[in-house]
Order: sequence, then C-alpha cells, then structure tokens
Amino acid sequence: MISTLLRSLGYVKGEPLTFLSKRICGLWLVWIAAVILVGTLFGGAQMINMPIFATGYFLGFALILANKRVYKKLAFGRPSRFQNRMTVISIFLAVLLLIGMGGPFFASHQYRMIWLAAFLAFGIHFFPFAAVHGKIMLPLGALCSANAIAGMLLSNVPFTTFAYADVAVMGIFGIILLRSKNPLTLEKTVSETLKADKP
Repeated sequence: MISTLLRSLGYVKGEPLTFLSKRICGLWLVWIAAVILVGTLFGGAQMINMPIFATGYFLGFALILANKRVYKKLAFGRPSRFQNRMTVISIFLAVLLLIGMGGPFFASHQYRMIWLAAFLAFGIHFFPFAAVHGKIMLPLGALCSANAIAGMLLSNVPFTTFAYADVAVMGIFGIILLRSKNPLTLEKTVSETLKADKP
C-alpha cells in the first residue's frame, strides 16, 4: 500500500533522492527565525506581533521562495516530480494542522496556544520535507515539535522561552542547510575515487 502511494506521487523505486535545494530551505529558515525573533520582541499581548510576522512571512516568500534569481544562485538543480509533490503535501499538512490546532483558540484570543500550535504544526510539517531536503529535517521537526509541546504543557514558563528556543533551533538548522555542498559534485567525487581505487 505504501509503495503504491509512493509510486502515485512519482517516486521511482531504487532511485536515490538528491537534495538540490537545501540552501534555499536554509535561507528560508534563517529568515523565518529572524521574523519570529523580531515579532517576539515587539509581541505585546499577541506574544508574537501578528502584523510583523505576516509581513515578514510574505516578504520572505516573495524574496526567497518565489525569487528566480535566488533559486538560480542557491539551488544546485531542480527537485524531482516526487519531491515537488512532497513539498505540496507538506505545505497542505501545515495548513490543515494550523487550522485544526490553532484555529479554536482565535475566538478566545489565547495567543500563547495559537503560536505554540503554529510551532507544532510547522514542526510536524518538517518531517515529510525529509524527502525534499534530506534526513536533517527529521531532527529539526522533532526539536520544534518537542519545544511546542513543552510550551503547551509547561504553562507556568514564559512563552518567550519557547519562542526564542524555536528561533534558535530554526536558525541553527538554517545555517547548516545554507552551508550545504553540492550533492552532485560530492557524488561525482566519490564515484571517481571508487574508480581510482579499483585495480
């Protein structure tokens, strides 16, 4: 059943995945971390200033994710059809989780829970992104999710503690991804080394 689902998404069995847009993901994470940081510093009653977050988010989308120049400069190639579909699934999952987990708290203006639900939604949506950007997305998702759950359970701990923790995690992983090497070059080097070692 799983193999059938993967095939329907465009996955070719036995074909290794190459992660060519890790640096774009890294830049996006660093940007969003900075937006959350500024939004938290000026959060006030909203915990994270919503106008700042919304403006920063859509500005980052335009300048990074939808910018062909940035893509050409940072990406090492185009993702596969399977990876493109996994990206869509991940984003769709995040939207569903945001509505399902954070939506109920909007009417009562429980901003702490709204933002922690958002942190958890984005943490979970990092997991399927492992098919697009590599296994590094798994610990990123786990740490962001754990931080959000801790914030929900430890209501006596200030929200800013968890906001800054989220900023730190995304910032660190973003820098790691931003410093990624070209996987195509690495594969070529390994292949040439193996050929040279043969008698």
